[in-house]
Amino acid sequence: MSQLLKGKTALVTGGSRGIGRSIAERLAKEGAVVALTYNASKDGADETVAVIENFGGTAFALHADLVDAASIPDLFARLDAELTRRNGSKTIDILVNNAGNSGWGGLSDATPESWNTMFAVHARAPFFIVQSALSRFADGGRIVNVSSAAGTRPMHVVPIYSMAKAAINNLTHALATELGPRRITVNAVAPGWIRTDMNAAVRKNSDMVKAIEADTALGRFGETSDVAAVVAFLSSDEGRWVTAQIIEASGGYKL
Repeated sequence: MSQLLKGKTALVTGGSRGIGRSIAERLAKEGAVVALTYNASKDGADETVAVIENFGGTAFALHADLVDAASIPDLFARLDAELTRRNGSKTIDILVNNAGNSGWGGLSDATPESWNTMFAVHARAPFFIVQSALSRFADGGRIVNVSSAAGTRPMHVVPIYSMAKAAINNLTHALATELGPRRITVNAVAPGWIRTDMNAAVRKNSDMVKAIEADTALGRFGETSDVAAVVAFLSSDEGRWVTAQIIEASGGYKL
């Protein structure tokens, strides 16, 4: 491994499972000290940290319920303390806004509460996490937001999720403009169909799997490592001239 991120510090929200876990592991393999957040899955977070430490990387986990925006300052206070203890500095070089929640919500069964919960995690939390991170962020840093192909090609069965991801795409552009003078790049990675527990039910339906694979140029479901590889590139110096982009990592779904 080339260790493109040696000496860097990264915060990955929702890093205990799925795409977030793969991103945390990849950034650690590239040499970054990785702080990851989790909500319900403490066992998953502990396992992710253990995997990283077993291959010689450095990581630690912090609990954060991102439905509650008021919890974000406390998250950063705990992050500051841990980074200062480990690194002698609370500086952050890389922020990956990945945390999500279940309960996608269709038009017929949505409630104001489910709408608020979805937007709280997928749209509001990234905004206020960036706000809190800015005073700790190194010039020349990297922000990567995990969006979805549904943000540009909305799925009628999950309109709330699609709307929230469209909001993240818009935020990505706005932040790239504001933070450009500090040489901070801001991009979004938009996965298509990736093998995670969120779509396990879909993958049990052989007809749906065949249809999705037939509609994908590369002919398969993506792996979480496929998305993590794109995030690692954008987080490194190799991605220094890429900003304000929504990069779809879908294997060419519905071209």
